[in-house]
Amino acid sequence: MKRHEFLRGLHRASANRTYLEIGVNDGRSLTLSRVPSIAVDPAFKVVAEVRCDVHLVKATSDDFFARADPLGHLRGGRHPVRNLRRGRHPLGHWRRPVLDLAFIDGMHLFEYALRDFINIEKYTGWGSVVVLDDMLPRSVDEAARDRHTTAWTGDVYKLTEILARYRPDLVTVLVDTRPTGQLVVFGADHRSTVLTDRYDEIIAEYLLPDPQKVPESVLERVSAVSPETLLSAGFWRPLVKARNRGLSRARGWEPLRCALAGISSGR
Repeated sequence: MKRHEFLRGLHRASANRTYLEIGVNDGRSLTLSRVPSIAVDPAFKVVAEVRCDVHLVKATSDDFFARADPLGHLRGGRHPVRNLRRGRHPLGHWRRPVLDLAFIDGMHLFEYALRDFINIEKYTGWGSVVVLDDMLPRSVDEAARDRHTTAWTGDVYKLTEILARYRPDLVTVLVDTRPTGQLVVFGADHRSTVLTDRYDEIIAEYLLPDPQKVPESVLERVSAVSPETLLSAGFWRPLVKARNRGLSRARGWEPLRCALAGISSGR
């Protein structure tokens, strides 16, 4: 299954009410959204028709998240009926904006992807789904920090190990999509400061010169599950129901974590 087909399936399975995309490019992935969305890219060139209420942001993701209220577009106005008509919560203006689904496909260097995850997590709930693209390079050349190939993932694959090591409270699932795989993260916690607090330590350890030492398990996709397996899993409906009911993390996360145990990677 190709990555855009998988993303389309994630939109359906997660029944997301909001969407954020880092790295718009020509807009192909953005066309999959039908909900209030924000899309960030310093040099996007959208060529496809977009069919959602979207705020297109021409900026780096770092600059975007440095704004006073970066997710203001998702809040909506003060008029409850107008909010409902636009697919927003009727009281959205007064609520903390929460990202149900986020897709990170920005700069292909792990420190940028890590910062994007850190920033996105501040606006998540326990039922949010965060997807990182290009997590399964097919060769050492493709994983180089200094791009010298047509197809390029960079070294964002390191996020799988970093999250497993520093955030064992999360559940991550590597997905064998074509061409270069994705990592789906569950259980985000907007209260966590671990990655922020240890950011410099992580960079000092994982920032290495080319050629990158890509693990064989990554190149051979040892821990990756098929996209069909994840999309057809039985936890999606209970997740959506609990999320939409506003179930607390204390009551909602552990059942989901148990349901993911059989298919998660690195656990």
